[in-house]
Amino acid sequence: MRTTNEINQSPLDIIRQNKEVERRVNFIKAIFLDIFFVFYSVLVVQRAIYYKFILDLRDIPFSWEGILLVFIISVVISVCWTFTRTSISCKLFGVAKNNKVTKWTVEIFGWFLFNITFIAGWIITKLSIVDLFSSEGLQGAERLFGALFRPEFGIFDDALFAMIETIYIALLATLISIPITLLLSFFTARNLMKSSKFTFAVYYVLRLVLNFIRSIEPLIWAIIFSVWVGIGPFAGMIALLVHTIASNAKLYSEAIEGIEQGPVEAITATGANKVQVVWYAVVPQIVLPFLSFTIYRWDINVRMATIIGLVGGGGIGTMLMQYQGLARWHEVGLIVLMIALVVWVMDYVSAKIREAIY
Repeated sequence: MRTTNEINQSPLDIIRQNKEVERRVNFIKAIFLDIFFVFYSVLVVQRAIYYKFILDLRDIPFSWEGILLVFIISVVISVCWTFTRTSISCKLFGVAKNNKVTKWTVEIFGWFLFNITFIAGWIITKLSIVDLFSSEGLQGAERLFGALFRPEFGIFDDALFAMIETIYIALLATLISIPITLLLSFFTARNLMKSSKFTFAVYYVLRLVLNFIRSIEPLIWAIIFSVWVGIGPFAGMIALLVHTIASNAKLYSEAIEGIEQGPVEAITATGANKVQVVWYAVVPQIVLPFLSFTIYRWDINVRMATIIGLVGGGGIGTMLMQYQGLARWHEVGLIVLMIALVVWVMDYVSAKIREAIY
């Protein structure tokens, strides 16, 4: 129930209070983001640019005491900077002062972040134009590409079977994920789960779990399941299935959150229960987006299935890894051409199906 103070407040006062709360939350977020920016900048300059490039150290010294000292210094600098309301994070969260100092600090620090990140990336990846265009490198590339464009058709039957296996790995992972993803998508849609504290807690936990699963690449899942169930297409299919469920659940739930509220309110007004509201007001609005997302995901899974085979997930990727390890580049050339052809056909077909749906 609303208190007496809330009843006596005017709508303008409530709006002002909400804006003040939002401003304070954004200010706290700005503090944490500034801490990250400063901490990141100090570490990059110290460890990548100074130790790795200037001193040319192979083994960079590390100690938790040193990292903790850098972090404490970063926190002090960041908090002081944020309280001046001239930091880059204050600008990003809309709580910065609108003056020249803010403009200068944002531009200078923004360019500083970009430059040290680019320089550190150059150093860490050991980017070398000389090595790329060296005579030895160009000769090796010539031998490799010469073999790739003269494929060995003697393994065509085995490669074709492996390619079919790859397609079915992607297909089964997509089809099995559909009912599970549909169920999870309704429980991870904020507009359907915010009615009570319990349902909102379920929504939050499921979102957290799915975000964690989705953050792990299918290649890593393939390694995990290769150890779990053994090397082969089953491990690859489960890896794609797990990642597909987590990824499509996000897309499906966002489609549910974007539905028109008119039909929902109309069905609710008739006295319908929660299941009836979802079935008659939500489902008709999300059928087409769901079909489109599912077809697109199958297209993605075909591409991913060729990669997870490199770590024992079955299909054409496993065969590619075997011949590459033996340096049999003519066989590799045939496999690469088959992968490119199948991916192009799948991309074309899935695009046409999505066009037909809409």
